[in-house]
Formats: sequence, C-alpha cells, structure tokens
Amino acid sequence: MAYVPVPKDLNAVKTKVMFNLTKRQLVCFGSGSAVAVPLFFLCKAFMSTTVAAIIMVIVLLPFMLLAMYEKNGQPLEKIVHNIVQVCFLRPKQRPYKTNNFYAVLERQENLDKEVYRIVNKNKAHEGRKEANPGCNRKSEKSR
Repeated sequence: MAYVPVPKDLNAVKTKVMFNLTKRQLVCFGSGSAVAVPLFFLCKAFMSTTVAAIIMVIVLLPFMLLAMYEKNGQPLEKIVHNIVQVCFLRPKQRPYKTNNFYAVLERQENLDKEVYRIVNKNKAHEGRKEANPGCNRKSEKSR
C-alpha cells in the first residue's frame, strides 16, 4: 500500500504551477535563464566551454537563491532587507524614552501659578486706579 506524507501545517504548503515549481520559482529561474544563457554563448566565443559554464552558474546562483531560500516563512529579499535595516539604517543604540507624566503635571502647576500671579497683579492695579482716579494720566489729558 502506498503512503503519501501529509504535512500537519497546511500554511507551509505552496501551490505548484508547473513542473512541480511555484510561481516564484518559475519567475526566478526564467529570469535567471534569460540572463545566464545568452551570457554563456557570449563567453563561449572568447573562452573555453568550461569557463563559460562556470561563469553562467555564478550568474545564475543569485536567481536560484531568490527562488529557493526561505527562512521562517520569509523569502531572501525580506531577510536581506531586515539585515540592511538593522546593520546600516537604524541606530545601534536606541534610547529608552518615556512620557514622564509627573514632569507634565509640574509644568502645568508652574503655568497655573504664573497665570494666577498675572491675574492678581492686574486686579491689584485696577483696584488702585479705581481708588485714586486723579492719578490716571488719561483723565488728566482729557481735563
């Protein structure tokens, strides 16, 4: 009796399109072949077949890596993007910043005190002006 292995996690199963390859693999292998095969024939005219084949394989390797390599469900370009982000673009040490609520309350209290002083100062001046109207310069000019 024939046994067929069935994976327990169906999220890891990828649909095969043609030749038991996924769409991603077909696109990567097709583009790699479109670059490597003409390069092989161009190099073959100037070098031996062995050297041209080695150059073709070296050119084809990045396309094969893009098609096949996957770690933790992430393809190679995402892994490379994350490595570049961590190593070059983001700062090495990130400072720990918090929103200090106590400092906000303290600033608000100081502002309230300042406003209270200004209001009381203006009230004191108005009280003096009303008590002694003869000292008001505007009233002297109008006389």
